[in-house]
Amino acid sequence: MYKLIIRPLFFLFDPEKIHHLTFSLIRFMNKIPLISGLFRSLYCIEDKRLERELFGLTFKNPVGLAAGFDKDAKLFNELNNFGFGFVEIGTLTPKPQSGNPKKRLFRLKSDAAIINRMGFNNGGVAEAVERLKKNKGVLIGGNIGKNKVTPNEEAVNDYKLCFNALFDHVDYFVVNVSSPNTPNLRELQDKEPLTKLLQTLKLLNAEKQNPKPILLKIAPDLTDSQLLDIIDIIKDTKIDGVIATNTTISREGLQSENKVEVGGLSGKPLTKRSTEVIRFLSERSNKAFPIIGVGGIHSVADALEKLEAGADLIQLYTGFIYEGPKLIKDINKALLKH
Repeated sequence: MYKLIIRPLFFLFDPEKIHHLTFSLIRFMNKIPLISGLFRSLYCIEDKRLERELFGLTFKNPVGLAAGFDKDAKLFNELNNFGFGFVEIGTLTPKPQSGNPKKRLFRLKSDAAIINRMGFNNGGVAEAVERLKKNKGVLIGGNIGKNKVTPNEEAVNDYKLCFNALFDHVDYFVVNVSSPNTPNLRELQDKEPLTKLLQTLKLLNAEKQNPKPILLKIAPDLTDSQLLDIIDIIKDTKIDGVIATNTTISREGLQSENKVEVGGLSGKPLTKRSTEVIRFLSERSNKAFPIIGVGGIHSVADALEKLEAGADLIQLYTGFIYEGPKLIKDINKALLKH
């Protein structure tokens, strides 16, 4: 039904407008008695065999929703009814910001992809915290970044502000230094500034009564040498894991007219490269740290390939938009057969 009726209808409209409309529809429908239960019966699989223990947390299944979909933590309870094992909110910044000028979100239908240059548009971490206080048991990741106007030399302060504000309301943290849509942000992936940032957050975390897992989200465009640096940084800073990968700036092999748009590319064209990064990190580190795999998962086969390459958990975003919520159930059903 989704791919035959709902997706073609949604794809008639501007992608950013339909995103907000979809949020409103999902929120409205979940307020109707019995509808949330209907969604859960259609899409959720409750089975202990799907559980994953990672970072001291228990994930009810290994299929999560990637950051960027529920930036402001507005719909995590309702999205959980589609069968996700966890939901990552954000990227959140200390102060609200409107992001880059519109139009900034583009479908590449013939490539089953999306290009976005949103620019960390969000209402600020304080607003998100108020909504997170209404969490009904969803395992939440908090993806944090810096404000556009904050120079890189002061970026660590933005990450600290977000970390402290979210600490009591999320289960794990993700340090986002890999978005291509905030000027100069990716420079923070260089070894020296990244080590300093992660060490600062680790020290801050150690001061808390119950420290939270800290993960690093990396770009798929890193060279092998840079990926080896990432392995060294994780070893030195002792953070808890990696999310591989964010969107790419590559446009190799694209067919759609919108391929000329500036921004981060997600979807099927990223499938191969994100898996390569996962496999490289897993093999070269000798599985020294957990990996959450994300990028171009549009099928059960894509999901299994990520897990076989070394991912411990996976996340969907563009695949969720193109394939619908049934993909989550199909992946979990396949995992039970394995």
